[in-house]
Amino acid sequence: MLYKGRRQSSNIEDRRGMSARRKVGVGGGIVTIIIALVVMLLGGDPREVLQMMETQQPSTEQVSDYQPTAHEQELAEFVSVTLADTEDVWQKLFENSGLTYREPTLVLFSGAAESACGFAQSATGPFYCPGDEKVYIDVNFLEELQQKLGAQGDFAVAYIVAHEVGHHVQKQLGVLEQVHNLRGQVSEAAYNAQTVKLELQADFYAGIWAHHAQKMKNILEAGDIEEAMNAAQAVGDDRIQMQSRGYVVPDSFTHGTSLQRMSWFKKGFETGNVNNGDTFNEEI
Repeated sequence: MLYKGRRQSSNIEDRRGMSARRKVGVGGGIVTIIIALVVMLLGGDPREVLQMMETQQPSTEQVSDYQPTAHEQELAEFVSVTLADTEDVWQKLFENSGLTYREPTLVLFSGAAESACGFAQSATGPFYCPGDEKVYIDVNFLEELQQKLGAQGDFAVAYIVAHEVGHHVQKQLGVLEQVHNLRGQVSEAAYNAQTVKLELQADFYAGIWAHHAQKMKNILEAGDIEEAMNAAQAVGDDRIQMQSRGYVVPDSFTHGTSLQRMSWFKKGFETGNVNNGDTFNEEI
């Protein structure tokens, strides 16, 4: 993807080198121990007191001597340019529909970071948190995407960013909340099926972004779309489960198969029509 010298987003929150730490609340320390001892002498269970008193308070951010490598810096620049492109595309598409697009913030972190949805960790992969409208990405995961999952090329990274921004679009359109409200109201298998449709729609929106970014800015280089398709294939539920377990459990799928993810990204890219992405009422 052509990105050198192009606009970078101002909605980047760089927390690389900062580690999140939970603090023990005011009930901790010597006072808690004394109360627990009294309870034990009276025949009670001191563990209940300790658990009750150790309330968690907001975390603190601690800065380490983190020094990003040249490759990590290049990835950060690429991610920032990609986010800027998503802003321009979705601003225009929302405006065409008479809507106002709220730009999300993208948090770059290393190791772990606090979000409104809990603690973000590299092992969980990139995700969108609707509670604070932020996308969380560990740059180390982006390197693993290329090295361990076989999703080579910079446009594989662009696909990941555009997919997570797709969830932000779903949040603004009310789709994300509708699906999340089903949790506990339907069976686990039925809920998983809905989350698959949610994820496939985000893949479709990633394709929509690529289509319109190309029309608006001519960003694509030879092989870029193939790189995105390869990334979609790499993160399919069936492929990941086969690699990790040696077998697949379709009822546990939450993102869709490799073929489904590639197909919906391709549909978004080829059509460029947002109205063609109703995964909830179409055969997937």
